[in-house]
Amino acid sequence: MTATEPVDLTVADLHPALGDPALTSMNFLNEVSERYPAAVSLAAGRPYEEFFDLAAVHRHLDTFHKHLTDDLGHSPEQARRLLLQYGRTKGIVHQLIARNLAVDEGITVDPEAVVVTVGCQEAMFLVLRALRAGPEDVLLAVAPTYVGLTGAARLVDLPVWPVAGGPSGVDVADLSVQVRRARAAGLRPRACYVMPDFANPSGVSISAEDRRRLLTLAAEEDLLLLEDNPYGLFHSADGPRPPTLKALDTGRRVVYLGSFAKTVLPGARVGYVVADQRVAGPDGRVGPLADQLAMIKSMVTVNTSPIAQAVIGGRLLENGCSLVAANIRERSAYTRNLRHLVTGLRRRFPGRAAVRWTVPAGGFFVVVTVPFPVDDALLDRSARDYGVLWTPMAHFYDDTAPVCALRLSVSAVTPQQIDVGLDRLTALITDEVARRAG
Repeated sequence: MTATEPVDLTVADLHPALGDPALTSMNFLNEVSERYPAAVSLAAGRPYEEFFDLAAVHRHLDTFHKHLTDDLGHSPEQARRLLLQYGRTKGIVHQLIARNLAVDEGITVDPEAVVVTVGCQEAMFLVLRALRAGPEDVLLAVAPTYVGLTGAARLVDLPVWPVAGGPSGVDVADLSVQVRRARAAGLRPRACYVMPDFANPSGVSISAEDRRRLLTLAAEEDLLLLEDNPYGLFHSADGPRPPTLKALDTGRRVVYLGSFAKTVLPGARVGYVVADQRVAGPDGRVGPLADQLAMIKSMVTVNTSPIAQAVIGGRLLENGCSLVAANIRERSAYTRNLRHLVTGLRRRFPGRAAVRWTVPAGGFFVVVTVPFPVDDALLDRSARDYGVLWTPMAHFYDDTAPVCALRLSVSAVTPQQIDVGLDRLTALITDEVARRAG
């Protein structure tokens, strides 16, 4: 439809968030990819598709069905109903998720504190909707911030206050300052969103020491921490991973957001939230925050697809509920690609201080800093004239200031594609520097 055709509504007649850049970012990036399908994409943070196996999906479903009948004692009719009928709002694989968290993360959690969601995006939305009680409420978030979090906050009218990130992943002192600034302005900071392991988009991880400092500050300031952990299993460094915030949480300060998109199958659209904070109801009864989130979910998606949950449950059962064990080849591939990308940048930009990049200890993303602003127009020209896609880092900041950086993703490409993409990116950067100098 063009602007000259009759219209019944304008964007101004709808929720203000629908005109916000946070909600348009994902659509724009997808559209650029669709317009230039021949371009090498170092933009998408999608899992490596060569490991997808349709036959395995059927096997996982059968495994979970057998679990229902053989392990849990359901009759064939009960098992069929559980998989094919409307289901329990909190989900049907909550017990397996609790086991997975114990096996892989050392997190002990009551399964009743788990709500299985339609992807992690719904988990974010449910938590933010519950926390936004009035116009004085605000959310803190480490900048740069995952755009899906910012967009969800917009939809529930919850302002987002940035907290400095930097090379350590979070500036705990700045978090303290922002909490006090918000309160001095008459606002109520409800929580701080963090991605401690290989964050999207920065790729930075928070040190074990700063994780403990975060928990101490959260207790002192009566603040929740929303811990998002989609990339934590994909560490490339030797030695053990730092414990998650939730594994260190002894005071129920952490709401833990989980996803199976990267570790099992994105098409299943299954995530979860662990919300074990105790909530007193109007009748005096006390239950986990998960119960309140389930009430919201019942009015949003009713329940998460039982068939999709069964696929996830089967994968967990086949690997002793360990996604570490289930993702050995994936971790190897992402580690290989991450090292290949960093080595490729070093080879193409030796001694050029104007072009810098992060060297993450795992995950999918590397941020490249360049000596000129990076925006959507440059991305469009990069795709059209140079045949390479990436993500402008400006999409992850909640202001309009120019950002001289871009994000590269290594998750959905081969080393050969990385080489081609880096050659094309090098040409773009070289030409852009020359154009601006001349």
